[in-house]
Amino acid sequence: MQDKSSKAAAGSPAGGSSRAAAEQNSVHVNGHTVTQNGHSPATTPSPQPQLECRAQSPAPVTVPREQWGGKYEFLLSCIGYCVGLGNVWRFPYLCYRNGGGVFLIPYFIMLFVTGVPLFLMELSLGQYGAAGPITVWKCCPLLKGIGIGMLCVSTLVCLYYNVIIAWTFYYLGSSFQSPLPWSCDAVANLALCGNRTASNSSTAKTLSPTEFFWNERVLGVVHSEGLHDPGPVRWQLALCLLAAWIIIFLCMLKGIRSSGKVVYVTATFPYFVLIVLIIRGATLEGSLQGVAFYLTPDWGRLANAQVWNDAASQIFYSLGIGVGGLLSMASYNKFDNNVIRDTLIITTGNCCTSFFAGFAIFSILGHMAWRKGVPVAQVADTGPGLAFVAYPEALALLPGSVFWSILFFLMLFMLGIDTLFGNMEGITTAVLDEFPQLRRNTLHKSLFLGALCFCFYLMGLLLVTNGGIYWFTLIDAFATSFGLIIIALFMCIGISFFYGVNQFCQDIIDMICHCPPWCSKVLLYFKACWVFCTPFLLLFILTYIFIEMYNTSLHYGDYVYPRWGKALGVCMGATCCLQILIWAIVAISRETGTLKDRFQKAIRPLNSWRVNNLNSASGRTAERMEPERVETPFTVTLTDMDFTAMTWEA
Repeated sequence: MQDKSSKAAAGSPAGGSSRAAAEQNSVHVNGHTVTQNGHSPATTPSPQPQLECRAQSPAPVTVPREQWGGKYEFLLSCIGYCVGLGNVWRFPYLCYRNGGGVFLIPYFIMLFVTGVPLFLMELSLGQYGAAGPITVWKCCPLLKGIGIGMLCVSTLVCLYYNVIIAWTFYYLGSSFQSPLPWSCDAVANLALCGNRTASNSSTAKTLSPTEFFWNERVLGVVHSEGLHDPGPVRWQLALCLLAAWIIIFLCMLKGIRSSGKVVYVTATFPYFVLIVLIIRGATLEGSLQGVAFYLTPDWGRLANAQVWNDAASQIFYSLGIGVGGLLSMASYNKFDNNVIRDTLIITTGNCCTSFFAGFAIFSILGHMAWRKGVPVAQVADTGPGLAFVAYPEALALLPGSVFWSILFFLMLFMLGIDTLFGNMEGITTAVLDEFPQLRRNTLHKSLFLGALCFCFYLMGLLLVTNGGIYWFTLIDAFATSFGLIIIALFMCIGISFFYGVNQFCQDIIDMICHCPPWCSKVLLYFKACWVFCTPFLLLFILTYIFIEMYNTSLHYGDYVYPRWGKALGVCMGATCCLQILIWAIVAISRETGTLKDRFQKAIRPLNSWRVNNLNSASGRTAERMEPERVETPFTVTLTDMDFTAMTWEA
């Protein structure tokens, strides 16, 4: 039997219930033995009033954390973060490539076995600890490297993701020209379209106007020979990239108080555009052929391991797991927010959006294939090729093409900006939690954010050179590859086996407070996933990634990456996941005793874990301790006085 409020205040050491059952009743703080109900043993009468005085005194070094202005700000921010460009340019392509409608079977299996459990783990960890990706690992100091690794992944993602927004800006500005500069109606493309028509019967490959505009006018890739030849910076893209970073800076200047308001527009506008595009696409000739191509089932594909790997990787990447954005955004929640409900809403909404977007994409691609008299497979593409080549060409064929082009690229801008908000929030929250003096001073915080955005802009200039697309593809291929999977795997194992899966489930119940009966039953399912199913599937994905990475070469178009380029990409991914090992060694080296003792101390929560949450309800205020504590592993000692001094509850 155990006092419940005492357990919430101090908590058991990570690892579970049996080890802590006999040691949960008193805490050593500043040399005094203090029982969990806040009283000292009777043998030392003086510390009791002294401790009460400290508990009532203000905490001068504590900086109040911001909170979301409302429940919907958090939901919209998470939905905007998860629903990104991958939902538009990757999922529809994977769906038709892997068996059409049959792909939805492994997709939703992976969603509920891998995606939802890891999503809930990140949200719960951030909300309970009220801390960013690094500081939150006070619950298990051995795994602090997971937070550092998340920071590395977020840095790489932010570096190249805003380049996509710069491309979108360029196309958005070009869309105000009539006719569109990548259409055959443009004067500059008349000769190109005529040559393409004349060479239809020949085997020579002629660039379409959209391919010419993308490769020549936007990227300038035709003037570069590869990674070793980046060439000069393209000033048009450099200006677009600068504008993108200025917008990010202004939207995040006041933290979640500003970005939380922006998402009301940026997270909802893409849905409006998708609905408009679906209605427009349904009225076009050939749209049904495109939709049929998108959904036609190929049941034999279920036996292919690649299909299951694609389903798992798409779930993993589209939900933004392991990057730190989810954890950071959840850290600004109220302590008693129903994290299970939010998880189900966000993950279901994200995956339904991916499926929904496929109808908008393939209905118009079907019309494009009908107009050109070719199969839909010849116009379907993935990645930047779909967003900046195939779809713009389809839009150019529509009546009122200027309007539809503006609408489409405005949607891409909103999708990209929301995802970048989440990634940047992961970086800024991690740094501000580690250096709280920045959070206290508004000017210093603004200067830090400005310096961060400017550094990202300078590093991003490499990606807007003539050969920038080669570097973009390299970072895109390896930034969220095996390193991200390893980070998520160690996060799952660390919480399940080091911190204790039973304790973690109890933490979730404590947050929800009045936990409905269905929450407890759902947690049994999540517990099974965290301990067995999710680690197994992550190992499967990791093995497949290594096999595929070894057997296949990386290429962009006809350009095959050299060995040194691929090795550089592997180093990027390895740098992220090696942080786990490096900081684990640091944590163990800081402890004393034998190697086993050091390890056991390093996996126990620090004594500020569970009491550093400033967003908890007023009833938990008495359970906080003074902030001027020495960070040591939490230890407990049971004395005879505890059995007579404490009031026990059934």
